[in-house]
Amino acid sequence: MAEQTTVRPTVRRSPLALAADRLADVAAATGGAVSIAEVPFLAQLNLRLDPKGPAADAAGKELGVALPTAAGVAARAGELTIAWLGPDEWLVIGPAGGEGDLEARLRSALGTGHPAVVDVSAQRTVLELSGPRVRDLLAFGCALDLHPRSFSEGACAQTRLAQAQVVLIARESGAFWVLVRSSFASYLADWLIDASVEFTGPQA
Repeated sequence: MAEQTTVRPTVRRSPLALAADRLADVAAATGGAVSIAEVPFLAQLNLRLDPKGPAADAAGKELGVALPTAAGVAARAGELTIAWLGPDEWLVIGPAGGEGDLEARLRSALGTGHPAVVDVSAQRTVLELSGPRVRDLLAFGCALDLHPRSFSEGACAQTRLAQAQVVLIARESGAFWVLVRSSFASYLADWLIDASVEFTGPQA
């Protein structure tokens, strides 16, 4: 009789699963001055098309908001965020696990031709940073002017944070999303935890 083997389901682990407790400790250590948490497995689609062509209008209708055409702008539509990456390139970010449906919807709406939709969800993970000192923390490792008058809600940029290439998006209530490649996620998490020590104690 042939021996039966049991196939165990694969458990998906986020790039920063092992750092979750250390990231959560930052808020307590800084008295709430800074909070850091991973937002894992978000759907991420790279979209390339002519911003002046019919595909751009079709994409906007399907996503529920026009594709931003100004540099450094991220648009919101419900649970979707559409970040401008270049004159003909956007990153569409959606709920975890929704990349397949979102890709299919966009492909159907755009039809044939030159538009390109690529699922890049596995490339990056997302860190959400918040708190009254979050801009100061980011400023330690980022050369951008992050003052609210220059980088307010809805702003986005491809930049470097502690020498790691990231996509930085200003969210509501002064929070930020930092999208970092999975291979650099642990390094960046360690850097953020170390840098947040500046805000521990009475000065926080």
